[in-house]
Amino acid sequence: MKQKADPARADRVPFAVTVIVFTVLMLSLGDALIKFASGEFVIWQIFVLRSLIVLPVLVGLLWWTARDSLSLPPSLGWAIMRSALLVGMWIAYYLALPRLDLSVAAAVYYTLPIFITLFSALLIGDRIRAAGWGAVFLGFVGVLLILRPDAGDFNPYALLPLVAAILYALAMILTRTRCRAVHPLMLSLLLNVTFVVAGLVATAVIGLSVVDTRDGFLLGPWAAMGAGEWAAMALLACAILVGSVGAAIAYQNAPPAVIGTFDFGYVAFALVWGFVFFAEVPDVWSLTGMALIVIAGVIALRQ
Repeated sequence: MKQKADPARADRVPFAVTVIVFTVLMLSLGDALIKFASGEFVIWQIFVLRSLIVLPVLVGLLWWTARDSLSLPPSLGWAIMRSALLVGMWIAYYLALPRLDLSVAAAVYYTLPIFITLFSALLIGDRIRAAGWGAVFLGFVGVLLILRPDAGDFNPYALLPLVAAILYALAMILTRTRCRAVHPLMLSLLLNVTFVVAGLVATAVIGLSVVDTRDGFLLGPWAAMGAGEWAAMALLACAILVGSVGAAIAYQNAPPAVIGTFDFGYVAFALVWGFVFFAEVPDVWSLTGMALIVIAGVIALRQ
């Protein structure tokens, strides 16, 4: 008898593309709100409260739509590693936002398709052709134009989105290769539990520190919560809910090279939010670097 194809393994590219575009729209809006609120909230407070709002929603959705998936997945270790990589990614990216224009942070971060291409070759065995290496070179030039390391206005915080891109690329490779059978809501649930754990541990360590360093977005005290602050946290929770579920769904249902191309929508949305919320207008060199990174990413992913 002919064996039927496993529907869980079948790609659904149009659906995945639609999901990733909506996902990056919400994530870019959420990140703009993070930048806007970075003067009020500490990063660990955002991690804990935002995810505590999201967790009951995720459990309810799992109970309603996929009750069997409430049990721990067989690939739990890989799913936890994926969550740890993503939490590290968000820490690096969020720490950069108060110090960078949103569009610049987004452009540097979106070198990630180049890293996805390289890691696909190293970890999955994909072959990189000459055009792929050309894309790596273009992306590198684009990053140099944005960072301008020899210029007097070099901002070392611009290196943090590069770290975030590497961590995100590794997490999405794991999503595709090791966590594809895990329900996306369960992946999101594990990610948000990791956010809560990381936020509480960091808060405890800072609180117990004998050195008086409680200041800033990383080390500052938690802010008092009024109606406005809870409303902002609820919006952040909506953004991370869509982002954490949407990325998992998209990368489970189509190859990383396809989804990564449309993932670039984040850069365009970041330009819009940067102008709307912060009146940010990138200079000519930064715009040129952004364009090179986008072109390089598309070329790399096409390989």
